[in-house]
Amino acid sequence: MSKLQSILTLSMLAFALSGAWAQDTSTPPASTEPVPQSGQQEPIPAYGQDNAPPPISENPPLSGLDLPSLEPHAAPLSYIQPGATFSESANWNAANLIGGSGVSSVTRGLGSVTLQRLWSHYDLALDYMGGVGYYSEPGVGLKSLQQADVDQKITWKRGQLSLRDSFSYLPEGNFGASYGSLGSEGIASLGTTAFGLFSSGAALGTLGLAPRILNVSVADISENLTPKSAVTVAGGYAFTHFYGPDEQTGTSFIGSSQTSAQVGYNRILTSHTQIALVYGYQAFDFSVLGTAFHSNIIQGMYGHRISGRMDLLLGAGPQFTAIDTQSAACSDPSVPAFFCLAAGDTLIPTVIKNSKVGVAAQARLRYKLTRTLLDLTYQRFITSGSGLFAGAESDIVRMDATRPLSRVWSAFTDIGYSHNSRVQPLSLQQLTQCNNSQSSGSTCPANDAIVYSSWFAGAGVHRAFGRDFHGYASYQFNVLAFDHSYCGVLSACNRISNRSVLTFGLDWTPRPIRID
Repeated sequence: MSKLQSILTLSMLAFALSGAWAQDTSTPPASTEPVPQSGQQEPIPAYGQDNAPPPISENPPLSGLDLPSLEPHAAPLSYIQPGATFSESANWNAANLIGGSGVSSVTRGLGSVTLQRLWSHYDLALDYMGGVGYYSEPGVGLKSLQQADVDQKITWKRGQLSLRDSFSYLPEGNFGASYGSLGSEGIASLGTTAFGLFSSGAALGTLGLAPRILNVSVADISENLTPKSAVTVAGGYAFTHFYGPDEQTGTSFIGSSQTSAQVGYNRILTSHTQIALVYGYQAFDFSVLGTAFHSNIIQGMYGHRISGRMDLLLGAGPQFTAIDTQSAACSDPSVPAFFCLAAGDTLIPTVIKNSKVGVAAQARLRYKLTRTLLDLTYQRFITSGSGLFAGAESDIVRMDATRPLSRVWSAFTDIGYSHNSRVQPLSLQQLTQCNNSQSSGSTCPANDAIVYSSWFAGAGVHRAFGRDFHGYASYQFNVLAFDHSYCGVLSACNRISNRSVLTFGLDWTPRPIRID
């Protein structure tokens, strides 16, 4: 791990822990069973006992970042819980290369700690997971894996303020967990965040192995105006930084930063039904020159929630995107800009002004059956492009399901798909780099592709060995595919990366330690 990574990780842990012990020392009522839960303390009703709005933790506003708990009767507790996991994976195309093949292993050893500390009006949640992975792939070797998340809540009679941050340092992308099925590490979903796609800057597909930092910071406020109405305000900043090109092919990736803001008005229609109107703003900036744009979103939202059983959300509205790109074209219009220098022509700088009107949408269904928990989501937003494009219009579908099979066995499955369309053409800097790459015989990231898609499907089982140890096994298949324009003027080329991962592991998750 580099010095920068160590400083960032240690500073986040120090900040969270120092904030925890500096707070008021009052504690919630004691419980007989220290089971970790994410539920928060109920805010004090502001409107009288008979006319109080639903607690924010049980039925938060639709436009907020919090999700209602499907375990509403769990006692909120203060605790700390350590953990560790060891896994061994057999990988087919572990380097995520276009047309890659060959079998290699990835060995990982990870440790974790989770902290939840509750006061009368302050709640702190912190989790950290880190360790190393060894890739037997030639030229790769030992890699650092780090993930830390902090969520500080301050509640008052009518609302709450949340300050959240998620930091990760990973050797590859995190869509589909990339290391095997989601949850296969046994302790946490390393590389994921609790934020929605609107402000997260998430990576929606992996090509090659390039270490990267992804950090997301969000502040949001929820305030009940009346027993049946509430407003939310949120602002966030996310960035992705790549440490050099892909180690196998030399392909460079596009770093990005994203600023987002959102304001929403929520109205309760019945005890189970809410509606909301939301305005959102996104601004993107990229590591290549002349590539930046912003968009404005208006969404209507509908939600139906049955505490402890179901959470349904539907939202849609127009998205307006303004784009100014410093690009280039060949002096001969019949020659594609990507092959301009190779054809002996000259690149001429141009400024492309464009505006787009599209649709932003989201849908989510979480349902708790007698023995099965189902989570199905769909999102359509402008995203950062995952290092492959300088901005993309992304459609993402994902389904997770878990089910106990017996007292010691449980099963899980995770399926996801993303479709990503380029928002803006290659910039002048990108075209120059790609032309130079063509001349030297190497490759350009995403070449002149217009669309790429990424999907994965995985499943696995867990088995408990006593209270503290669990074994697990999982299999996952990943695909990254570019459209035919990736090949440029060639009639055909290899444009698909397939990867299969078979993982076996053992994790240690002792009972949480009460700190009341």
